[in-house]
Amino acid sequence: MSKLTTFLAFALVLLTGCNSVPRPAGQTLSTNWDADLGPAREVEPPLGIALPSHFPVAEAPVVANPRTNPALAPLAPVDSAWVSLNVWAAQNGLRALQKIPLLPQVAYAITTLNGVFAVRVGSQTAFWDQLDVRLGFAPQQIGDQIYLHPLDVKKTLEPLSRGLALANAPRRVVVIDPGHGGSNPGTHSVVDGRNEKEFTLDWAKRLAPLLAQQGWQVFLTRTNDVDVSLPDRTALAEAQHADLFLSLHFNASGGGGDPAGVETYCLTPTGMASSVTRGYNDDVRQVFPNNAFDAENLQYAVRFQRALLEVNGTNDRGVRRARYQAVLRGHSRPAVLIEGGYLSNPREARKIADPAYRQKLAEAVARALE
Repeated sequence: MSKLTTFLAFALVLLTGCNSVPRPAGQTLSTNWDADLGPAREVEPPLGIALPSHFPVAEAPVVANPRTNPALAPLAPVDSAWVSLNVWAAQNGLRALQKIPLLPQVAYAITTLNGVFAVRVGSQTAFWDQLDVRLGFAPQQIGDQIYLHPLDVKKTLEPLSRGLALANAPRRVVVIDPGHGGSNPGTHSVVDGRNEKEFTLDWAKRLAPLLAQQGWQVFLTRTNDVDVSLPDRTALAEAQHADLFLSLHFNASGGGGDPAGVETYCLTPTGMASSVTRGYNDDVRQVFPNNAFDAENLQYAVRFQRALLEVNGTNDRGVRRARYQAVLRGHSRPAVLIEGGYLSNPREARKIADPAYRQKLAEAVARALE
């Protein structure tokens, strides 16, 4: 863990105080400000500046310049619609922003009743109680004020600040979707060559009885090795009047490097840029049925990401938003897609190949829905 990560985690713990959600003793989640935003992302080298030894050394700040950093959108102009985080805090009875003195660029944290939200100017990576959550627009600074785009306030900050409690309903129906199947194998393990479809089905079958014990009525989009179309997966959830749709997957890297870790996806709100596109057209004007559940999608996604990191460790690749996840778009209910690890990473692929580890993943998802 880098000096930056250690310092940031310590600072956020101090800010969070008794408002944070309890975590297992001794656990510190990684907070990587320069985490990957997609395959085209390039991390700039550290600044060659000599710093006093008592200051943490941080990576270079993210520069939202499409010429040097093509994975980031240009900074949108700040107008009267952008929201000062200090003004938002005052309107909601909260104390003003606090600086986290990182170098060469400080972070700014706002403490809500349910957790701490932290941002850096020019970076679309924010943190909610140390969990990586991607924004649609990079925060900006004018004078001594830090501004957040109104969509990020409405679709990220406000849903998280309301807390992550689940609705207490007498009848709760969940559709679990084991990704791929049949002639659609998904990716494959670099360790033993087994296909993603096998691991996702096993994960789903382990999860189903755990949720049933918690009072959920559980349906699976497939219970064996068959290819189920994406429309049919959505149709099953509609036919069963599901309260939640959860798609289970494992990841792979098609580019350089050897990434590992957990990612949790929900649909991008209309008007906001996706945090991941992977070559797909990202039309911010698109409106899908599932966009009616933007707030709930994010709240579920954060619960899943937090629980899974208790199993995976510190490889937090973020709660991300995307439009290319076709299995999410047509739902009239909250819908989330989990990438439970990288089968292209030898160390992580060995874990995923272990049935005991997949049981832990199932138990983590079940805990998130308690």
